[in-house]
Amino acid sequence: MESLTSRMQAVQSPIIPVVGELIKNSPGTISLGQGVVFYNPPHEAIEFLAKFLAEPANNLYKSVEGIPPLLTALVGKLQAFNGIEINQENCIVVTAGSNMGFMNAILAITNPGDEIILNTPYYFNHEMAIAMAGCRSVLVATDENYQLRKEAIAQAITPKTRAVVTISPNNPTGVVYSEAVLRQVNQICANRSIYHISDEAYEYFTYNGIKHISPGAFGNSSEYTISLYSLSKAYGFASWRIGYMVIPKHLLVAVKKVQDTILICPPVISQYAALGALQAKEEYLKSNIGAIAQVRQLVLDSLNRLQGLCSIIPANGAFYFLLKVHTQMDAFELVKRLIQEHKVAVIPGTTFGMDDGCYLRVAYGALQKETVKEGIERLVQGLETIVRS
Repeated sequence: MESLTSRMQAVQSPIIPVVGELIKNSPGTISLGQGVVFYNPPHEAIEFLAKFLAEPANNLYKSVEGIPPLLTALVGKLQAFNGIEINQENCIVVTAGSNMGFMNAILAITNPGDEIILNTPYYFNHEMAIAMAGCRSVLVATDENYQLRKEAIAQAITPKTRAVVTISPNNPTGVVYSEAVLRQVNQICANRSIYHISDEAYEYFTYNGIKHISPGAFGNSSEYTISLYSLSKAYGFASWRIGYMVIPKHLLVAVKKVQDTILICPPVISQYAALGALQAKEEYLKSNIGAIAQVRQLVLDSLNRLQGLCSIIPANGAFYFLLKVHTQMDAFELVKRLIQEHKVAVIPGTTFGMDDGCYLRVAYGALQKETVKEGIERLVQGLETIVRS
């Protein structure tokens, strides 16, 4: 059996469990690794669980694309926050998180051997999904500030290209793309008859007055724009696995085939919780994301002490910074030493496709002020000790 090969051999191992095992073996480690928030779902989400339990038929399978009340609530949210109108050309599909939305999209629009353009640094699960589908990731480097290079994207398109992927606010850099550049990329996709997959899982996490932009709101973009959303981050729903996608109507049959095969339907109890979460008062998001904004500033102030040792782009979105460490060390080896010797965990940039140096992703969404001071202090001291030794 060992002689048999599988397409999975070409897929990178997910880094979060690997780093998680290192943390487990080093008790007391503060994690700046996994991208989760420090706060819990709103109480409205918990209250709606009673509505789920009160309906005896809720133990049965429900609609593949989501329960009608949640779909209706999402229509309103998309119109109010994203400027996306659900019309005759597009539709919503509720998913088990936005990772599933991405896999749905890739399987729906590609054949084996097709190409998908990813901007580096990419989100590792995107690259993994493309490989699992038997397709090829075409990597286009961003500029020195991790911003999109529209000319390079256009030049990378071939007859095999099926989509360009953008993530804004970005994981792993935290960078937010401007409306102008997103419009340009979206128009390139229109001109070349390919899809624009817009991952917007961090849509609410913007700072310093920066506004989130959804390409699905651009005029006449509904037929080729695929928008991905998640409740995991903004509503503290990480393990409840609810996201949703806005897709061109002509992809609905294909997407439903994928989702019915893998999932049948998104977990109905979580859909009820999502319906409740969407009714939370505006203060819920405002106060929690405001707290993360304060943590962000503390992290930035501390990391600025590493000037000369690291380069950092003070990004205005998500809850990440991507450090470039001025060292010849392997990024994963540096991560291991930070955990084992300094009890602080980050994620190596190699898993995001950054092979031209030593990069570390620092995630600060899971920490509160007290914890972040200690965690960042360990990171700063660890880098100073290891890299300068």
